[in-house]
Amino acid sequence: MSDTSESPEVCALHVWVGGRVQGVFFRDATRREANALALGGWVRNLSDGRVEAWFVGPRGACERALAFVKAGPPRARVAHVDVKWESPPPVVPAEFEIR
Repeated sequence: MSDTSESPEVCALHVWVGGRVQGVFFRDATRREANALALGGWVRNLSDGRVEAWFVGPRGACERALAFVKAGPPRARVAHVDVKWESPPPVVPAEFEIR
């Protein structure tokens, strides 16, 4: 984990992704993309059929993660993405996990 007080460019991005996004390896693909971008956070399925993800890291990397979830992995069909930019937590998660 790292302290955000030394990294003013760090942000948090919270997204909710709707469409055909469960049962198509969306969470695993998102975890792989987030790890490649060195982002912390998590991704999980919701009971209403959407996927929720929270990315923490440099804004540019978060923007690339947003572009990824808007497209989704090959078998997904993303219908909509709700986006909320947030203040980063005091301590940035060291890893990105599937919940």
